[in-house]
Amino acid sequence: MRVLLIGANGYIGRFVADRLLADPAVQLTALGRGDDADVRFDLASGSPGALTRFLDAVHPQVVVNCAGATRGGARDLTRHNTVAVATVCEALRRSGCGARLVQIGCGAEYGPSQPGSSTAEDAVPRPGGPYGVSKLAATELVLGSGLDAVVLRVFSPAGPGTPAGSPLGRLAEAMRRAMQSGDGELKLGGLGAQRDFIDVRDVARAVHAASLSAAQGVINIGSGRAVRLRDAATVLARVAGYAGALHELDGPSGVHHLRATVGHPRPDPDHAAPVAYPDGCGSWQQADVRTARDRLGWRPRINLEESLADIWMEAACRI
Repeated sequence: MRVLLIGANGYIGRFVADRLLADPAVQLTALGRGDDADVRFDLASGSPGALTRFLDAVHPQVVVNCAGATRGGARDLTRHNTVAVATVCEALRRSGCGARLVQIGCGAEYGPSQPGSSTAEDAVPRPGGPYGVSKLAATELVLGSGLDAVVLRVFSPAGPGTPAGSPLGRLAEAMRRAMQSGDGELKLGGLGAQRDFIDVRDVARAVHAASLSAAQGVINIGSGRAVRLRDAATVLARVAGYAGALHELDGPSGVHHLRATVGHPRPDPDHAAPVAYPDGCGSWQQADVRTARDRLGWRPRINLEESLADIWMEAACRI
């Protein structure tokens, strides 16, 4: 099976590449902006015609799109998450390769949901920020393209390679600083948000399964369980061997910022500055993952403690 992977150097794309390369039946070609891509191409600025010519030359049977941006202003998010996907869809329509498209979407497309509920694929999307809006627009382009396509709505990916600026990445960094400086107290704020964390390696397995399947439409990829950030912090402290006290700073209910101070409060902007939870999904998000089970034969395998242990292992290397 010839697979074209777009965004192979990104957080999810790296693990998708590893998973696909482990399948001896897959012939993988990586397309991206980096020098180590098999073919250099910028989806945000490249033309559909140029991509079509490449598709006709390689003739992939599956195109997996992991490219995109999670941060930036509305204009940049639209360019990298929406316009880029429009380019992919148009190139596939023009090409004679007839490739199947596996598009990586996100749980942020749904927006906030009712605490205690599980969000299924038929929920009406109401994204709460420009990132979710840009990804939802991409999903609508894929669904309306007439292509053989599936969109995997990935909830909150975690595990090795977690970006340092993400909520879990910042938790690990705050704990690393506390252990490095010998502080016996770690103060964390804004840990009330509950998210459905799914290991990035399980996401890669889902992409592999979707590439081999005939499933179309939208499929949620998550653990099916919401976890409070403060509980994730407790687990992270256990796997890190941090014996200090964890104190949650008081804050208004439903405010989703992460900030940390180590030891006694001090005027350190790196510790005190709040960083907004980037997904615009409010206080609660949990995926209904029955469709992934039924249509892809996929279930999550890696629990959050293992994901957090891998996040900590990378943070600990900086001590």
